[in-house]
Amino acid sequence: MTGWIHRDREDWDALANLFHGDATLTILWFSGPAEHFVDGARRMSGGPLRSKHFIGAPVIEAVGDRAFVETNAMLVADHLELGIGVTVHNRFLDRVERRNGSWRIVRRDSVYDMGGFTYPFGVRPTDELAHPREYAALAYLLEHSGHQVPATCPTRFSEREQEILREGRTWLTGVSA
Repeated sequence: MTGWIHRDREDWDALANLFHGDATLTILWFSGPAEHFVDGARRMSGGPLRSKHFIGAPVIEAVGDRAFVETNAMLVADHLELGIGVTVHNRFLDRVERRNGSWRIVRRDSVYDMGGFTYPFGVRPTDELAHPREYAALAYLLEHSGHQVPATCPTRFSEREQEILREGRTWLTGVSA
């Protein structure tokens, strides 16, 4: 679950290897097949937004060849042109499956808990923020880097977070709630 470091290291093959071929994920700036995410992350790497992820210890619920995993993460990012950074705390909610002896992610969702700006060169003005407080600062930097952010993403204790948790646990046990 700590393999997200491959994104920061720009090791695209190792990042792709975290996912089964049919895997999907939804994070702030992307929703779709994991292989397209890896391509998007590669394109993003040359831009003005630099980032570093700190990954906590995962909490794992396993049943047979399936696991539902919740992992705390923290993203620190810096926009070179704006001179503004962010720190965002989120959680990855992952469906992980063993296929042919290999455990890989089949579904990843990110839930945003809290975040805010950092100012390495002193406070800078920003435009009005258009997203929920939990991820508004990161959305601001992403949008100013040319990346679209959807109107709503899952936040701490939101209905969408509860749906992801229910769906993940139902998938884990194979039993409808």
